[in-house]
Amino acid sequence: MKLADNKATLSFSNGSPSVDLPVYQGSVGPDVVDIRKLYAQTGMFTYDPGFLSTASCQSAITYIDGDKGELLYRGYPIEQLATNCDFLETCHLLLYGNLPNAAAKADFTKRVTHHTMVNEQMQFFLRGFRRDAHPMAIMTGLVGALSAFYHDSTDINNPEHREIAALRLIAKMPTLVAMAYKYSMGQPYMYPRNNLSYAGNFLHMMFATPCENYVVNPVIERALDRIFVLHADHEQNASTSTVRLCGSSGTNPFAAIAAGVACLWGPAHGGANEACLNMLEEIQKTGGIAKVGQFMEQVKDKNSGVKLMGFGHRVYKNYDPRAKLMQETCKEVLAALGLENDPLFKLAMALEKIALEDDYFVTRKLYPNVDFYSGIVQRAIGIPVNMFTGVFALARTVGWIAQLNEMISDPEYKIGRPRQLFSGSVKRDVLPLAQR
Repeated sequence: MKLADNKATLSFSNGSPSVDLPVYQGSVGPDVVDIRKLYAQTGMFTYDPGFLSTASCQSAITYIDGDKGELLYRGYPIEQLATNCDFLETCHLLLYGNLPNAAAKADFTKRVTHHTMVNEQMQFFLRGFRRDAHPMAIMTGLVGALSAFYHDSTDINNPEHREIAALRLIAKMPTLVAMAYKYSMGQPYMYPRNNLSYAGNFLHMMFATPCENYVVNPVIERALDRIFVLHADHEQNASTSTVRLCGSSGTNPFAAIAAGVACLWGPAHGGANEACLNMLEEIQKTGGIAKVGQFMEQVKDKNSGVKLMGFGHRVYKNYDPRAKLMQETCKEVLAALGLENDPLFKLAMALEKIALEDDYFVTRKLYPNVDFYSGIVQRAIGIPVNMFTGVFALARTVGWIAQLNEMISDPEYKIGRPRQLFSGSVKRDVLPLAQR
């Protein structure tokens, strides 16, 4: 952080003395007013539900400019990374701050690849779940349980432990997600293959069976890799903030990431693409494209209770840059699989056309976000709807662990302790039972 030349002055209309507050500048983006000493100086807290105007940390990992529709990983535009780099290169960038050269990429890929297997006893955890359990319920338990098997990497204050935990989490998440899927299908688990790419190996573990060889489709492989890149990190969102807050207590990395998985499960966060596809399927059942106009009119009616999923974003007030890339990938996948006439994709295009032309949506800046297309792509690949959030968690793990490691390395970090504006009863006495 760089201290700005100017200060912020907080004045009060009740005659209390004004307070000068330092202002800090980042490399890009809004300046911040430092209120760390506000309570000591004034006896007051700030009030910011949802932390919409509060910077909870300083970070050098990801930057978003919502008004411009810009997303940068370590300074690199997401469009360039998704076009020119694969997921493991992106992981290296997020973890270490730089894109690897050929030798560094080969070394990093090798280190990740040789951690893809999980302890055989993890199978017993799965057997404790019902076959119809939601995959995110299973993932929350499995990720937290990793700490019971890898005691040599649970000290969050040890840099070597943090690095090995990062590699293990990135490597094992595809294995755990695939195991959760296979368990729900009643199929045998498929062991990872070290000769396949990160995305190719995940496809193999998801869809291969012992009965016959499984050949990875390169178009699907690249599409899945792009999904991973686009979801790798997204600044201080709900799940990332959860990981940071959980990790601030000094808990082990596996527990902190499990907390992120639990937060991501929510339909307002990681479950958004699942909700979006469910919306499209519901429209299709009630008439398809012919009913799109009627559906959009219901969306505009606040009393109807109908919501348009996959449009708008808490941060972006412009077209989500990830959505443009995902739309391209969606077309490539559908073409490769002979699904160009997929009714849900046509329905999605019709919804998008109305949203981009109708003043109601344009003035509210309700542009399609990445969830709008990623669900269609995953459905085409053969990933069940209830697995979408698990795939999201797989991709976001590297962002979570990078953010966690950055926080632990920050000399200013403290255990998280938000304050509150108390609105309950004032102090009162407990009366004897007979007098109440």
